[in-house]
Amino acid sequence: MTRYWWVFLLAAPLFAILLAGVKVYYSIQIWEYQGPEVVFEVRPGEGFSSINSRLSKQELISSAKLFHRYAQINDLMTKFKAGQYQITPGTNMIKMFDLLISGKAITVDVTIPEGKNLFEVAEIVSKTGACSKEEFIKLATDPKFVKSLGIDAERIEGYLYPETYKLNPNTPAETLIKTMLSVYKSKTEELNLDQNPIGLTSHEVIILASVVEKETGAKEERPKIAGVFINRLKKRMRLQSDPTTIYGIWEEYNGNLRKKDLLEYTPYNTYKIPGLPKGPISNPGIESIKAVLQPEEHKYLYFVSQNDGTHIFSETYSKHNEAVNTFQKNSRNRQGKSWRDLKKKSNEANP
Repeated sequence: MTRYWWVFLLAAPLFAILLAGVKVYYSIQIWEYQGPEVVFEVRPGEGFSSINSRLSKQELISSAKLFHRYAQINDLMTKFKAGQYQITPGTNMIKMFDLLISGKAITVDVTIPEGKNLFEVAEIVSKTGACSKEEFIKLATDPKFVKSLGIDAERIEGYLYPETYKLNPNTPAETLIKTMLSVYKSKTEELNLDQNPIGLTSHEVIILASVVEKETGAKEERPKIAGVFINRLKKRMRLQSDPTTIYGIWEEYNGNLRKKDLLEYTPYNTYKIPGLPKGPISNPGIESIKAVLQPEEHKYLYFVSQNDGTHIFSETYSKHNEAVNTFQKNSRNRQGKSWRDLKKKSNEANP
């Protein structure tokens, strides 16, 4: 029997290799996480070693050493995408790699309505947990950052395109702002913003569109209201728009626009300054932008609310005063009316 000693010497290491192979296969393919569902976050800019260590400490993988080796052999160490991921029972090491590399992280739907300003956008995204309100406002009002994006303005206002976004929780403000700007560019790329009735720059088009957006909730009125403002600009009349004045005092505004506010100078108070306000006052949708590029041609210079989201238009100041007396100073014409009536009518017309 001793003459077969060489068989044992040969078989022993092969058996050891086989056992090691079985162990590796088990750790990678067979072993599965059996704990409760947990959320694991890959942090922005986080390195592989940190991710691997945290996965191991939370017992979400079978072996940190094998996880590292597998990633190294398959060139996966820099492929993980930042985000929050739902780890479910039954996840093995291969599935873990697939999940963290796929980028299919937990997302939240964040809807930005037309006409919201950057402060309101910041409030919306912060409530969903997508981004810090303070971080968003700080970056959105940073002139150096805004100019680095190719916008010749002190704020990103006007370019945070109203849309529904799927965002990872704790999305960096820079990423979110760049995403919204990218959507704005894609929505307006086929429009020639420099081609407009009175030679506005592309930025001035967005400024005026932001005012039009805030002045009416009736979509069909946008070209007409744009026409009013363009008529006033041609005549060098002040725009006298309440929404621009409100924007200029936004951080102190309590919902009540007073006479003294109309008399206070700000670069956004179009009762006090000629021409357009300093910058956009909201983030307009594509229809308001188109309204400025193709305004309705008429002779109207004034409009006043009918208290239901629509307006009465006038060519002369005397006619405008009559409309003000009828719809604003006569309490019976205001009673029970609301801009919400317009939304109700719109829903009924478009079920």
